[in-house]
Order: sequence, then structure tokens, then C-alpha cells
Amino acid sequence: MTMRFNDETFRDDYTFHNSPAAIRRFPFPFDQDSYMYSVNIEPHRRGAAGSVFQHRFDVDEHYVAEMRDREITLRDDPLRCQSLPHMELAGWDFLELVMVSKAEDYPELFELHRDGDRWHWINRPLGIEQRFIFLDATSLPCGPMEYITRQTQGDHALLDQREGNLWMDAGMVTSQADWSLDFDIGMNFFEWHAPVPKAHELGVFQRALKFLLSLQQGAPVRRLNWTMTVNPRLDTSPENYHKWGPEKRTLTAGNVGAKQYLRVELQTLWRMPRSNAVAFPIRCYLLALEDLVTVPKWGRRLHRVLRDLPDELAEYKGFAVNRPLIVDYLSRFDDCAPTSAGIFPDD
Repeated sequence: MTMRFNDETFRDDYTFHNSPAAIRRFPFPFDQDSYMYSVNIEPHRRGAAGSVFQHRFDVDEHYVAEMRDREITLRDDPLRCQSLPHMELAGWDFLELVMVSKAEDYPELFELHRDGDRWHWINRPLGIEQRFIFLDATSLPCGPMEYITRQTQGDHALLDQREGNLWMDAGMVTSQADWSLDFDIGMNFFEWHAPVPKAHELGVFQRALKFLLSLQQGAPVRRLNWTMTVNPRLDTSPENYHKWGPEKRTLTAGNVGAKQYLRVELQTLWRMPRSNAVAFPIRCYLLALEDLVTVPKWGRRLHRVLRDLPDELAEYKGFAVNRPLIVDYLSRFDDCAPTSAGIFPDD
């Protein structure tokens, strides 16, 4: 079956939209009616057919439009992609992981032919065909990490492991939830997580780092993270807060269902074979509240989660100023019925 790609935008006129199928496969992040920050890491195994967990790297109807949006962001701010000199080998590791995964999982969209170190890559959706020599950066139009992340949905950080810590020493970050690669580049695991409330006193990051330092090749893991955003904007960076921050004040009781989005990140972590770096892809999914409540279980549960969330977490997640509007809207879809365990729709 041939995948159809949406012609849509994530800025200005905001023509982004989810098909009914995209709504059903949205990675709803709450497996119960309450939420507290946790590690919630599980093996990144292949999931059910059609789900965002089916393949190693999810490619969906938004692929082409997201890559166009990345080009716009990079043209305006090239520092959204940075790699310290010692991370080039990690970039080649990641290029290989993505190319092999996509060619195997989506053979109708991507091809990879390898003859020793001479590789031939074909990306049909973006109209790219590239012959290059693996591990020879001069044979590509840009560095290996930048080359492949210009063709891969989501943000991507490459983490160097040294001194008993992980260091964010390379990344392509154009669809982040209010954090800055230019600010975080070179920081260690605790430094770039410093703004997260409650998690530090709960020991969440200490446990997470201990786990990640022992991450093995061939055993990737995943977790879901979430926040809220007004309008389907991918680039909610601190650098562009003057563009998207004021949009929070445009919500009304009449438009909250259409303009307020649940923003979910599918975060995966992979140990790289040559560099021993950890690759950290962060794939962003957006779903308007009016679409989310078409799944009754999700409408009920999101109401209860956001209504009862501690104030500091509501602030950190970016919706404290609009919480009354959002909770009131969602309350119309909560009939007080019990919800089933897990994140998937009941049917």
C-alpha cells in the first residue's frame, strides 16, 4: 500500500491536520487517570501493525511536510544543527542505523545498496538519490548526522559517554518543546535536565542515567513524554518564543478544541556500535483536543490527568495559564465512566 503524504504547514497558516487513521495511531501517553513524572522506559520492540511502535523509525503522513518545515528552520537558524568534532563517528553510526532501518521497514519508500564502503541511498518521498563512501565525509553534501537527520522526522541528539555521564555533544533540534540545542550543547545529563520539576528530588534522573549507561547494542529502549502547545507548531524553541509564546493568549472557550494540542514525544535510545555513543531520537506527534476526544477513553482520561496535575507540572508542561479553559472543555467529554488500563483505544 502506497503511503500518502499531507501537503500541510506547521507555522503561519497552520494547515496541519491528522487523518482518521493518524488520530487512531496517536501515541497517547497516559496509561492511567493520573500522572507523575517517571522514567517509564520499556524495550523498543516492534509493536502492533499500524501503530507508531511497528517500526524502528516511524514514517507517517506528515513526513514530507515535516522535512520541509525543518529546512525552513535551519535556513533561519543553522545552529539548530551542531556536532562537536569528536562526534563524527557517532554521526556515521546513526546514519547507518536510520538508513538500514528505513530500507528494511519501508522498502517501497527507501532503498540502501551497499558494496563494501560504497553505498547508494534512495529516498523516494524526498526525491533524493545519493552515492557516497561510508566513513568519508567528503562524499556527502554535509556531515553524516546532518545528512540523515534532514531526512528523518523528529529531533535527534547524539550523546557521548565519558566520566560516568552522558554529554549532549551533537544534535539536530528543530521541533523541540521549549529547549535549546545551542544552550545545551556540551552539557551532561543532569545539566540539561535541570529545569524539570520534582524529578530530581524523586531520584528519577539518577536512576535513568544508571540505566542508560548500561544500555547495550541491539537493545534499544523507548518512553513517551508529553507537553501542551497552542497551534500545531513544531518549532517551539526558546529562540522563537516571541513567535509562539503570545499564541497562548489566543485561546477562547470557542476555539480551545481546535487550537489546543497535546504534544507527545516518542523518545528512543540506541547504543551505537563504533563510537559507543547513545543516539536519542525524539519524535514529536501533535493532536488537537477536538480530535483527541473522538476517542472516548482518551477524552475522559486527559480531563482527569490535567485537572489533577500539580501546579508546578502544569507550568512546566506549558499550559498553566490556559488550564481552566482546557479542563472545562475536556470535562464535557468525561462521563465519569471507568477507563481501561493502558494507552490504546478500547476498540
